[in-house]
Amino acid sequence: SCKVFFAKDPLKIVRAQGQYMFDDKGEKYLDCINNVAHVGHSHPYVIKAATKQMELLNTNSRFLHDNLVQYAQRLTATLPEKLSVCYFVNSGSEANDLALRLARQYHGHEDVITLE
Repeated sequence: SCKVFFAKDPLKIVRAQGQYMFDDKGEKYLDCINNVAHVGHSHPYVIKAATKQMELLNTNSRFLHDNLVQYAQRLTATLPEKLSVCYFVNSGSEANDLALRLARQYHGHEDVITLE
């Protein structure tokens, strides 16, 4: 049920920088499918911020921490008042699952239409 991209001629990606990924032969590929569209791979600011956080605490959002509250406050301050609740999840898959569960709870419907 899980397809491998480029099954006939698989890519062996060994590193990435900015918007590009590089294979084991040194070929460069524009990354249009991973979750790096906002800042790219290996962004120095993101690496510095992640390292600083991991030196302090490296866990997921199931535990309370002031940073989660502060981030939610900063985020919701940029949005319309109706959008005042944040749900922090680990991935796009978790976000989709949560969105479906919330919609089912709110509307009581089970049907979903998706595009491949």
